Formats: sequence, C-alpha cells, structure tokens
Amino acid sequence: MDYRKLISRWGAVSGVLLGFVLFAGCKMLSSSDPDFPEVPVPVQTAPAGETNATPAIKDNGAELIHVGDSLTVVFSDLPTTPPQLQVQVDENGKITLIENQTFTALGKTRAQLEKEIRDRYVPSIYTKMTVTITRPAGLFYVGGEVKSPGRQSYIGPITVLKAIQSAGDFTDFAQRKRVKLTRLNGKSETINAIKAREDPTLDLPVFPGDTIHVPRRIF
Repeated sequence: MDYRKLISRWGAVSGVLLGFVLFAGCKMLSSSDPDFPEVPVPVQTAPAGETNATPAIKDNGAELIHVGDSLTVVFSDLPTTPPQLQVQVDENGKITLIENQTFTALGKTRAQLEKEIRDRYVPSIYTKMTVTITRPAGLFYVGGEVKSPGRQSYIGPITVLKAIQSAGDFTDFAQRKRVKLTRLNGKSETINAIKAREDPTLDLPVFPGDTIHVPRRIF
C-alpha cells in the first residue's frame, strides 16, 4: 500500500472540511450578513410630557352625568358675576341655567357640558364667559323617626322606602303616612309609606342631595 498517497488524500479531505467549518462560522458571526439581518427590539415610548405609566381611563361611565345628579355651575369672566347655581338633572336629563337656557346634561362629561354651555352664551349673549361645573359627593339624608338617622352614600338608584331601610327602618313612633321628601331645589313631596309598599309606583326615587324626614306620630 502506498501510504504517501493515502496520507495526501486524507490531508486534502481534511483541508476541505476545515475550510467549510471556518466559512460557516464566519457567516454566523457576521452582523452585517444580509441573510441574517438584525431585528430591532421595539421600545414603547410615551408621548412628550408623559410617562410610560398606564394612562388613566378618561370619560368613563363613572364620570358621565346621570339623572338626579346634583351639579354646581359657576359662571365667571362676566361683567356681573351671578351667584353659583345648584341644579339637579331632572328626569328628562336636562338642567336650566341663567337666561332661562335649558341644556341636556345626561350622558355627558362635565367638560363636554361646560363647552356646550359656553358655546350657547358666547358670543350670542355674552362677549366672554368661563363655565365651571363641579359635582358634590353623592349623599342623601334620612332623619326623624328612623333607627339610624344621618347621611347616606348614594351609590345607585334608590327609592324612599329603600332609603329608610338603609337608615335602620322606621321606629315604633314613626308616622308612616306622611314621610316628607325634599329635593335639592327645595321642592317637597309627601309619601304614604303604607300605600307605597302596596303600590311601588308611589315609592318615589331618591337623588343625591335629597332629604327624607319621617315625622313622629301624635298617638
């Protein structure tokens, strides 16, 4: 056997294999290889002036104006500043302001309603005006002959009878036929709680700012 030829052949084969390995390694290490482009990692950035914190949800259902909501409306930048108005969104979703102007408040945010009010008055009635609307905390009051009189948190639609129950219910001395409901605007109504239990249509709704008074029976 000619060992020199055999060694020569193995050397040639080894050289080819070594060259292939070196070539493949260079291809893998090359960062500029068009067959293996670098994929940039996306980075989320916040708009100018903001952070990357999760933004607060705006104009959600909790901020919209509902029927029965109490609103404080303040007008400024007028020649004569009128006193601030305490209004309540009526059953039709409307409020009435100065110059006998009526607005639909239901389903709007305070900012939307402020703009609508200003656009109505300026420039047709006033040269300039600033409108600010605030909404007090949702509270109503139950007093008189109930077991736990005081203010109650308004957390959703509620009627007179349910409001009385939230105040511990009637005492033994309550005059249940003459329960007085006074609205934020001063309007008062009398409810016969005995009849209202039999006929739910007589059980009037209670809104934030309302006051319920249960009188004491004489006998």
